[in-house]
Amino acid sequence: MPEDQRSHEVLGRDECLRLLSTATVGRLSYTSAALPAIAPVSFRLGHGEILVPASAGSPLLPAVRSAVVAFQVDSLACGGGWSVSVIGFSRVVPGPVPCGLTDPPGSAPTAADGDCHIAVHLDLVHGWRAPAGWAVPPWFGAAIG
Repeated sequence: MPEDQRSHEVLGRDECLRLLSTATVGRLSYTSAALPAIAPVSFRLGHGEILVPASAGSPLLPAVRSAVVAFQVDSLACGGGWSVSVIGFSRVVPGPVPCGLTDPPGSAPTAADGDCHIAVHLDLVHGWRAPAGWAVPPWFGAAIG
């Protein structure tokens, strides 16, 4: 649905970060061999970055190393929903995501940490919330089913 036809509340940065901290799986969008690509990933939010555990041999690493990437998380349902998008500079950091690095303390763990992690800086953060009673478009169920 075009942005100008969707009834929604635009979210501020603080609320977007709060919503990001409630999720553990998102979509990382990057460029691979000059083509757009999207990968579902587990993540943690910590110290101004999205932290994605990765294996040292992952083909994802060369594509995201020192690149600008996009990251998206949402929760959509018949009673409403929200979506948060982040655009930021990414880097590959050796070693697993340190346990004490995540915000807020005690946040839910993600999949087992890998040999390294991808850190995506929270440069541009945008989000929206659909109001209660939001009508799910008829194609939505077919698109995810």
